[in-house]
Amino acid sequence: MAFDIELIRKVYKELPGKVAAARAILGRPLTLAEKVLYSHSYEPANAAYVRGKDYVNFAPDRVAMQDATAQMALLQFSTCGRAKVAVPSTVHCDHLIQAKVGAAADLATAVDVNKEVYDFLASISNKYGIGFWRAGAGIIHQVVLENYAFPGGMMIGTDSHTPNAGGLGMIAIGVGGADAVDVMAGLPWELKMPKLIGVKLTGKMSGWTSAKDIILRVAGILTVKGGTGAIVEYFGDGADSLSCTGKATICNMGAEIGATCSMFAYDEKMADYLRGTNRADVAELANAVIADLRPDQEVYDNPSAYYDQLIEINLDELEPYVNGPFTPDLATPISKMADAVRENGWPDAVEVALIGSCTNSSYEDISRAAYIAENAMSKGLKAKSEYTITPGSEMVRYTIERDGFLGTFDKMGGVVLANACGPCIGQWARHVNDPAKKNTIVTSFNRNFAKRNDGLSSTHAFVASPEIVTAFAISGSLSFNPLKDKLMNDKGEEVMLDEPKGYEMPPRGFDVEDPGYDAPAADGSNVQVIVSPTSDRLQLLEPFAAWNGLNYHGLRLLIKAFGKCTTDHISMAGPWLKYRGHLDNISNNMLIGAVNAFNMDTNKVKNQLTGAYDEVPKVQRAYKAAGIGSIVVGDENYGEGSSREHAAMEPRHLGVNVILVKSFARIHETNLKKQGMLAITFNDKADYDKIQEDDTIDVIGLTTFAPGVQLTVVLNHADGTTDEMIVNHTYNEQQIEWFRAGGALNVIRAEFAK
Repeated sequence: MAFDIELIRKVYKELPGKVAAARAILGRPLTLAEKVLYSHSYEPANAAYVRGKDYVNFAPDRVAMQDATAQMALLQFSTCGRAKVAVPSTVHCDHLIQAKVGAAADLATAVDVNKEVYDFLASISNKYGIGFWRAGAGIIHQVVLENYAFPGGMMIGTDSHTPNAGGLGMIAIGVGGADAVDVMAGLPWELKMPKLIGVKLTGKMSGWTSAKDIILRVAGILTVKGGTGAIVEYFGDGADSLSCTGKATICNMGAEIGATCSMFAYDEKMADYLRGTNRADVAELANAVIADLRPDQEVYDNPSAYYDQLIEINLDELEPYVNGPFTPDLATPISKMADAVRENGWPDAVEVALIGSCTNSSYEDISRAAYIAENAMSKGLKAKSEYTITPGSEMVRYTIERDGFLGTFDKMGGVVLANACGPCIGQWARHVNDPAKKNTIVTSFNRNFAKRNDGLSSTHAFVASPEIVTAFAISGSLSFNPLKDKLMNDKGEEVMLDEPKGYEMPPRGFDVEDPGYDAPAADGSNVQVIVSPTSDRLQLLEPFAAWNGLNYHGLRLLIKAFGKCTTDHISMAGPWLKYRGHLDNISNNMLIGAVNAFNMDTNKVKNQLTGAYDEVPKVQRAYKAAGIGSIVVGDENYGEGSSREHAAMEPRHLGVNVILVKSFARIHETNLKKQGMLAITFNDKADYDKIQEDDTIDVIGLTTFAPGVQLTVVLNHADGTTDEMIVNHTYNEQQIEWFRAGGALNVIRAEFAK
């Protein structure tokens, strides 16, 4: 039986009435996203919400948190005054396990090294009624798909790949910890009504093509910010032909196009997956309201009338894609990859091939990759590259071991890593002889920004399906096209790899001895949560100061970031993950990866108090110590990537007042607002070029801060001249209240204190 079955039963009981009411309000047929959104409105809608304009209060069904982000989220929640979470919530220990030698040893090391953090998370979960998944249980998104996701539901999660649950027909959105606090406290959660992008899938995949190739193709079409502010809804006969876990792969990597989330309509593939993961009761309930878990027929008949943008992909014609390097939207079909390698001078030798992660670690993925490995060995081939396998959950790992797939990988020379994020998020102790040497790795992960996986700017990371990654491991060459190229075996014969085959679900069913779950105490009032005052990994939070009621004058320019500035640039992961529960310590990584536009260096900015150049956090701490405010300037899609709110909390903690950029990624802009920061954008993007290194900057209009009213920024140049520019913001009344109060959490505290 499913977790929280009574909650799911209630959602389905109310769904038909809520959908009918929404249809009446809009006066037209509904897409699936609209059905789920309107049925989860915190207050019943009395008028149609305008996409891309209206802020709406929602009531998500549940919250999920991974261990790196849960620390700060729960530290914040513990200060708000509630005795228990208001909605079902879970914590998943998956981010703090470093991949080094293999699953067993790496997990044992992690349990020892992270004992303080794991004990904190276990105890605070126990106290507040939160389900706890221990280290080794699996990656949050795979565990959620196997246990909690359900068609037509809504959840938020403190990880940008939370939309993975869209593979089971759920609206699942990545957020910062402060958003999670809202929902766990029983308060409405605010989101601008998303626009809708429809992706119509026709035909059916075959051969080497997989679900991963659909999202790699979509990423190439929409780019890393083409989905910003939108829900991507997949539909059509081609969508129904995909396995449930294949759908999840697509939704997971929708984060790489900036989408709010992605989702598929409920179908028999989802029902099969629910039954196969011991949730036949959910499938039965969903089948009873199936019409409300799919778009209305009129949407299928005339989709362009209901979506803001429509993309059509014929799966009969789709070929495998390889995306990268350095960005997940540089999409190259496998037939053109050899030419691209040669023309761009990318290193052709594949040094490491890595499969698994939250994106591609299902039974289907592993079985198809194992087929390729077995087929290669039967033809006298062996891997020429290092090869690693990351199972998504203990249930998947146990089952693929039982069915012999891990034995296959072992014979091929593969190394099985822990059921954790590992190399996908930079938790990888990679051994290289020359860190400066340009090299290529290929993964079935989701992100491939520079330094993302191994911390090396010299590494060219490419993203492909597990099948293609496995083929690359066998060939050792990025130019290899398994659809047509031959390989030389150990007998000097030319052979070709057969097309991959696999199983959507294990023929003998899933199995597991210990899934790694601890239920919380029924009454946690006597549970003690202890944080040592001398800890360098955990630190109790102090409320941020409220706005002083004045315009900003004399702000120092901390950094003018050049080009791509993701949350990895603002707050790196990898070795810094251990400080995710200690705001002051982790703030020492603030913006150290951003490129300074004035010298094109990283972590080297001018201290206007001394005239000397120093590390970004050190310069900002000097401004804070002197009581001087500061501003960060950025480029397009600032803050793309992970949902990590540390990228917003660190500048706030160190005294940065304003982030001024050409455009924001959705989650990061919200995180900044939640922490009481001023997040503004250039009205004229060319004004970015007017900002000089020694500027002091004023922001005018804050005393009359109001929705839709532009602000003014004055640049005071060192030569005595000034430039004045208009800037935009997207704050509504509630968000302006957050700004004035010093952060959303201060508002929550005040409400619960009444």
